[in-house]
Order: sequence, then C-alpha cells, then structure tokens
Amino acid sequence: LKTELLASQKLSEPAKIFVVEKLLPQSSNPVFCKETVAQNAKGTSLEEIKTIDAEWIATKDGSLAIQKEKMSNPCAKEIVSIVTANPSVAETFVMDNQGANVGQNQLTSDYWQGDEPKWVKSFNDGKGGVDIGEAKLDKSSGSVLQQVSLPIVAEDGKVIGSITWGIDVSKF
Repeated sequence: LKTELLASQKLSEPAKIFVVEKLLPQSSNPVFCKETVAQNAKGTSLEEIKTIDAEWIATKDGSLAIQKEKMSNPCAKEIVSIVTANPSVAETFVMDNQGANVGQNQLTSDYWQGDEPKWVKSFNDGKGGVDIGEAKLDKSSGSVLQQVSLPIVAEDGKVIGSITWGIDVSKF
C-alpha cells in the first residue's frame, strides 16, 4: 500500500508523506478494528443495509438513531481524536466488510458505500487496496478535499473493512 500511495500521481508529495506516515498506520488502529469486527459479526444482510441507506438518505438532519450512533460510538470518538490532532483531515468514516458505515466524525450523505469506488477499491474483495479520489470543493467546509481510502486490517492481517479520509489539500 505504501508503494502504491507513494507512486500516486493524484497526491502532492507533502500529502503522500502525510498519508503514509500519519494515516496508513491507522489502518490497524485497535478501536477501528474492534468496532469493525463487532459490526461484521452482526451479519446484517445487504438488503437490510440498503433499507437503512434509503432511510439515511431521506433524513439529512442526523435525527435517526443509527445516524446518532454512528456519530457517537467508540469508532466515531477515535476518529474525532485523530482529526483533532491532524487539522489537515476533515470528514473521515470507517466502513465494514459490506461498505456500511461503522463510525464517522461528520454525517455522510449515505450509509452504504459498498457500491462506490472508495470502498470497492480499498476493501478489494478482502485483499485491501487504495483509492485516491479527485480533489473537490467541499461546500459545507469551503475547503478543497481529497478522499484517500485505505483498508482496515485486523491484527491477524485480514482485511475487515476500510476507511476514507477527507484531507484538506490546501494544508499541504
């Protein structure tokens, strides 16, 4: 993963160094792993995930119980701690082995990321990978953000989910 990140033409050199040194090590963060393993163990069906996703998309204000839980659980608290310590990181969210949100620091537009390149490429059928999105203006923050998605890797080396980091490219 490190080699792929360093070879990327989409990231600036300072951003590459930041991602490799600060974000890549978080792929094995014990809190992210514990919370992702617990969510995977629930065995939620894809049909149920898509039902939650439809409700999530229809409710933009964060008032759903599941939205509140994904913004306040131990995974979300760990994300907030990392984002607070790294001001160049904005929106961040962890996803399970089906692309459903595990935790986040900002309300995402949808619950299920399983059909999006950020999850498809970073989970990569349980093999892990990297997805680097194009830098885009984030209207809510007024910043230009670039999403970098990486696998969540358990202690035994198994890819169990993925994480998307929205980095503020103006900080590099």
